[in-house]
Amino acid sequence: MDLIIRRTLTLIDDKRVDAGRRAEMPLRKVAVIYMLENPYIGRYVEDLSPLIEASEGLGRDMAQTALKALDGMPVQSYGKGGVVGLGGEQEHANALLTTTFANPFREAIGGAQAWISSMTKVAAPGAVIDVPMNCKDDVYVRSHYDGMTLLIPDGPMPDEVAIIFCMGTGGRINARVGGLRYEDIPASA
Repeated sequence: MDLIIRRTLTLIDDKRVDAGRRAEMPLRKVAVIYMLENPYIGRYVEDLSPLIEASEGLGRDMAQTALKALDGMPVQSYGKGGVVGLGGEQEHANALLTTTFANPFREAIGGAQAWISSMTKVAAPGAVIDVPMNCKDDVYVRSHYDGMTLLIPDGPMPDEVAIIFCMGTGGRINARVGGLRYEDIPASA
């Protein structure tokens, strides 16, 4: 199956100050959103494996877009999400966000062992979604429990699916709730 990409959006968020305290290093978070034509609009399809298979190429393309936005900065966290237009089903986004889609991101950033937090929903154009993020190497690194709140301008249209991947260069600025620290993750993770 060939996925038809209608639009792409890239958001770069460089956070330098939080709670009045300047960060030693800005936290960069990047969100890449691809608006796709939904091939299963208005009908129930039992076998969604063609979407799953097609998502590998989508993941590769989106990973390269995200890496360009990171401009050489290392990745420490990630998350994914999807918003289906009102004419489709939530399951359409989930089919596009499986491990098949995510593995090209892991390859592009040189590993990443942790599971990738995700959120999907059906919504009207102009939808807002909170995409959860966690540490790429160990889900128990509390400082990296974060996310991005994204507004999708003019989308998704009823016959579209918005697929989202987020990456971050670190944990929350001023994180101080304890637990496993990023720098203490075993090298084999």
